[in-house]
Amino acid sequence: MNTAIVLAAGNGSRMKSDIPKQYIDIDDRPIIYYSLKVMEESKYIDEVILVTRAEDIDYCRNEIVSKYNFSKVKEIIAGGSERYYSVYNGLKYASKSDYVWVHDGARPCINEDILAGLYDASQKYGTAVAGVVTKDTVKIVDEEQMVSTTPQRAKVWIVQTPQVFETKELIKAYDKMLESSSICNITDDAMVMESFGTLKVRMVEANYLNIKVTTPEDIFLVEKYLKKIKK
Repeated sequence: MNTAIVLAAGNGSRMKSDIPKQYIDIDDRPIIYYSLKVMEESKYIDEVILVTRAEDIDYCRNEIVSKYNFSKVKEIIAGGSERYYSVYNGLKYASKSDYVWVHDGARPCINEDILAGLYDASQKYGTAVAGVVTKDTVKIVDEEQMVSTTPQRAKVWIVQTPQVFETKELIKAYDKMLESSSICNITDDAMVMESFGTLKVRMVEANYLNIKVTTPEDIFLVEKYLKKIKK
């Protein structure tokens, strides 16, 4: 059983929009629609847990899940004050699954090829995290913004989602994290596994277009891509 936890509980403050970024329309569909559609049609995903703000649950149920007949969405639940709390809430509904796929609802450009690569790697390693090797030179700086080192580009990855893990192992890692005092620096699920889990995190090459919509400029790029594949 493969369960996807799709996160749509953010408010998108950097988007400077009156509505959360995951509900902004691109080509007459809300952004969240596109990743849910890929998962609905994918042979690798069995069910979806949609995590949103409590006040958006009815909207998601009526205007997204029911409207577009997303039958794989089994639960629509409220998220938490931070991303990791939203994931943890979703894990409670995915505990019987073999693998859990955590995905940002504001990352609409996933496709079946990305899911296939993640599935194959997760079966072999127990983890699989989408990402791409950086195209740019990266500098590590100190507290005064002075360069301390320049890592090799081939070893620097830009992390994306979905991120796939053996469910029982991710739950154990989350339980340990929530019991610790080192929670403030956690920014994704791979970090949870790295810091508190037992499995090594396997990176899987995805696609440079698999961006997360964060700023108004991202809308332009995503719109062009989605219209292209629609044609």
